[in-house]
Amino acid sequence: MSTQTSQLRGRTADALLHNPALGPLGALVVAIIVFGATTSTFLTVDNLSLVVQQSLVVGTLALGQTLIVLTGGIDLANAAIMVLGTMLFARLVTGGSAPVLALLAGFLVCALLGGVSGGLVTGLNLPPFIVTLGMLTVVLAVGRLYSQGNSWPVTDDLLNVLGEGGYLFGQIKVTHGMTLAVSMFAIAWYALAKTAWGRHVYALGNDPEAARLTGIHVGRTRFSVYLIAGVIYAFAAWQALGRIPNADPNAFQTGNLDSITAVVIGGTSLFGGRGSVGGTVVGALIVAVLRSGLTQAGIDSLYQDVATGVLVIAAVSFDQLARRRSR
Repeated sequence: MSTQTSQLRGRTADALLHNPALGPLGALVVAIIVFGATTSTFLTVDNLSLVVQQSLVVGTLALGQTLIVLTGGIDLANAAIMVLGTMLFARLVTGGSAPVLALLAGFLVCALLGGVSGGLVTGLNLPPFIVTLGMLTVVLAVGRLYSQGNSWPVTDDLLNVLGEGGYLFGQIKVTHGMTLAVSMFAIAWYALAKTAWGRHVYALGNDPEAARLTGIHVGRTRFSVYLIAGVIYAFAAWQALGRIPNADPNAFQTGNLDSITAVVIGGTSLFGGRGSVGGTVVGALIVAVLRSGLTQAGIDSLYQDVATGVLVIAAVSFDQLARRRSR
């Protein structure tokens, strides 16, 4: 019996090692069942739709974060870049610019900032943590200077369009932001799983030197990841204005940490080379489900933060154990 139990544990550990999203998916299902059984409103159609909508912005930030973490890096400035994007969208339109041009300008600036981080990490071989910490400080200051300390309401239809949508089966609200998020995650999954670029990203995260020796252009791959992440942050900015039509320089102050939380809980290794965008989707939903369920259960928000922090530590600990087992 003990031998069979050991074999079962070994097979389970191997399955989780090769499919890191399985554990978080199980945790998500358990959380939904528990909150559905302990509260009367959690499993309502309106609440579940709201949970998904609340996970969109952080989930999109986490998508860009996932690409960077897979290379062994991290981006502490992603939420600040996104907030600056919302400020650009709003102020340019308020100043009389065409909404399409405002969107293009915002996307260009977000991509440029992502590219600057990638260029510093790649060209000067600086630690991503230090580079993006510096970028966070700079972008926060620039955003507040640009906004002059004011928030800017957004009433333009194009900037607010991602918050609109329709109803599936007449009950389930589906916004354009949801459709965009599904499309982005599908494209990212395909790029990582089915293209040479995706294989290069994983190889870079596993062992940069080995990747270089096999002919992979390490610098180009790493730079492309930061540049693409910058574009994704611009999409998150557009989604944010669809959720709340107000560009506030003080918004999403913990967005960078929330995105890292979603990535780590979703099974992506902070040490690079292991993880998936599917896991990140699950991680973002876990964060949203926990906050919604605990709020409806009457749990103080500080205890919600404690629960989230414990999950992050547990996820990183499991990743370390899995890596030791794989050696």
